[in-house]
Amino acid sequence: MDDGFIETGEPALNYPLNQMPVKRWEARLDLDFNVSKGRSYLAKKLHVGPLFLQKTLHPEGEAVCHGVIIHPPGGVAGGDELTLNVTLAKNTKVLLTTPGAGKWYKANGPLAQQHLQFDLQDNACFEWLPQENILFDGAKVKLSSTVNLAPTAKYAAWEIVCLGRQAQQEQWLTGLMQQMVMIRRAGKLIWNERTFLKPTQRAVKSMIGLNGNAVTASFVIAAGSVPAEVLDACKAIKPVFDLDKTARYGVTALPEILAARYVGQSSQSAKVYFEMLWQLLRPWYAEREAVRPRIWNT
Repeated sequence: MDDGFIETGEPALNYPLNQMPVKRWEARLDLDFNVSKGRSYLAKKLHVGPLFLQKTLHPEGEAVCHGVIIHPPGGVAGGDELTLNVTLAKNTKVLLTTPGAGKWYKANGPLAQQHLQFDLQDNACFEWLPQENILFDGAKVKLSSTVNLAPTAKYAAWEIVCLGRQAQQEQWLTGLMQQMVMIRRAGKLIWNERTFLKPTQRAVKSMIGLNGNAVTASFVIAAGSVPAEVLDACKAIKPVFDLDKTARYGVTALPEILAARYVGQSSQSAKVYFEMLWQLLRPWYAEREAVRPRIWNT
């Protein structure tokens, strides 16, 4: 178990070829962040299996700790399970991202899963801004996020999903995707979003669903009521249409949540759109200008 590699079943010689023992990765990473004299830092790290925090950086000064989460295998197969638990102490500021797209391979039966658990104490600010997830044709994927916020904590996260490998002109014809995002503030549920998609469902082709598009993305900020002038500026932002001329997008403000949506054909367009929104929103919820993680420039 130390390397996180799990093998189930008896020796392969005892099985027909279509009933070979299942091999899967089970990886878990626990990160605790704290603050001392105005400097946010990694206080504790524990990992099992191939999921690591590459390093921490302070490109915008001591107050905000940046980190890069890496999954060395480079892809997630059926039966694999990734778990990321992040805890922020009071007044801590952290931004985490990933170095590249997550790749979810064709499943041979079991689901591949990713579980995110984020716990933020008062006046903590956590930003989870990963690269996109690419679901290969045949992938069966469950993505879940559970966020627990203290009364004055602030949270911003985006998730970009590409159905099929666009670079190979691959369509997502078989498989399934489940998504769950739950956000609680002081124990009260303030956001509960669930998605269940199969390529054969009407929602994939319907005009009120994905309308045949391969990319679906959301950007959610839990930081209280957004000022009217900030909301108006966000609504004026448009995706880069030379990357995707068919994109649909929008911003919705609720009392506790600001949510931006993108549905289109380009994960790059979704990322650019969300980053433009981030440039506007961060001075509001984090009280500082947006500073791009260095890994985005590589």
